[in-house]
Amino acid sequence: MYAQLAALRATEAAATRSASSLSQRCTDQLLFSVLAEQPSGWSPGRRRMGGVPVDVEFRGLSEYLHPPLRIALARTVQIPADYGVEQKNAGFGVPVVLLSPRCTDRPPCELLPPEGVFRAATAWVEVDDAGDSVPRLVIANPFAIHSIKVGDQALPMARNMMAAYALGTRTSKLPRLAIWGLLGGHEIGRRAGVYLLDDYDPNKRPLVMIHGLGSSPLIWARLSNAVWASNELSSRYQVWHIVYQTNAPTLVSRYRIQGYLDKAWKVLDPEHDDPARQGIVLVGHSMGGLVARMLCEDSGDVLWNAAFHKPPSMMEAEHEDIAAVQQVFVFRPYPGVRKAIFLATPHRGSPSAKRWFGRLARLLVGRRTPELQSLRRLARADPSAVRSELRHAYGRAAINSISTLRVSQPVRRAGESLMPAAGISYHTIAGSLRRHNPPGDGVVPLDSAKLDGATSTLIIDSGHEIYKDPRAVAEVVRILEEDATGN
Repeated sequence: MYAQLAALRATEAAATRSASSLSQRCTDQLLFSVLAEQPSGWSPGRRRMGGVPVDVEFRGLSEYLHPPLRIALARTVQIPADYGVEQKNAGFGVPVVLLSPRCTDRPPCELLPPEGVFRAATAWVEVDDAGDSVPRLVIANPFAIHSIKVGDQALPMARNMMAAYALGTRTSKLPRLAIWGLLGGHEIGRRAGVYLLDDYDPNKRPLVMIHGLGSSPLIWARLSNAVWASNELSSRYQVWHIVYQTNAPTLVSRYRIQGYLDKAWKVLDPEHDDPARQGIVLVGHSMGGLVARMLCEDSGDVLWNAAFHKPPSMMEAEHEDIAAVQQVFVFRPYPGVRKAIFLATPHRGSPSAKRWFGRLARLLVGRRTPELQSLRRLARADPSAVRSELRHAYGRAAINSISTLRVSQPVRRAGESLMPAAGISYHTIAGSLRRHNPPGDGVVPLDSAKLDGATSTLIIDSGHEIYKDPRAVAEVVRILEEDATGN
């Protein structure tokens, strides 16, 4: 404990840094030896560490972490290559990862990942000036306690959120479930919804990330970690990931995600007065970008008229089916959305939907969603109300996420005229591979990925998985930093 006493008593900056560094090394070695034997079962209170009695104290930890906790040193967590360069924040203390099963004692628990609650924390040892009391092992939330006074110096807290995320998602089944969800599997649908990766803060802007076709929120690892690693961004934004089944038409996906957001707000802000509601930022990749764009738009009757000859009031079908279809085709901008960032988004469709793998996938993806069954019943009850080029497909519910991306699809084509509402700024990040003809990322043509009126457009030499590219991540960070400062 000598190192901690030296740090506490140091008065000069150089001496404080030297003593703090020694204290951190000692704490790291102590934790490494103890956690190797007992990584789980940690609660506040006295225990013996290396034969010495130590009082364990939790400070400012997430209310969703229920002891006993599992604890791991952040430096021992293997970071998947897909997650990019490890993002760390240097400072005082030893970064650790805390894990516990998902809570069940309050409504917000259902907005946490099924894999459990994982949070970054920082550990250090404290002793009184006299040095004759039982030392304390402090495990603290570095996002709630930003700095600690050591001697005469205020030092920032060290943290490593990437390690927490990597350990928390290591056993995730989402990548496999996402593919099966595209092909009609139901498990991803049961997990669909909004998932909070941070504790909810009524004053932070939600950064809502929407993945693309046959994908999962794990694609956002690099971007999420870039946000957490930035003191400025992590103090202003909270990361929300969307999980959804990607076999449904894009209009249905938009309607469902609207419902997921509504459900989250009902749990988090039943009074409808949190500032967080008014600063939503959407980030969407590929088909997720289309959904994000539609969450910014007022459809009016444009999409309805592209599909039907009659207004809803003139339809000869069951009222429930008409209402269900109308909810999908007619919508307004989602309340509180202020900005959208589109990555590799096929705003004008994708020729890939016509190729052999697109035709095969159209045969495999599921059709039995409730929204499509309402559409099928409506088309059969009043076939004259449906435009002739869509009558057969609607009558068989033979539409899905891939078919609605076809360049020639009538409703998709009509949707090109819709733009984000006034007051919502939007940005484009697109890939254009060298020597690729026509220019594009191999899936989405560049002409389809660009959108007129964008506040900024960045085109980089990248394939469709542009979310992995450090330049794309840096561009999103730049946009968010400008948004955070009001520029």
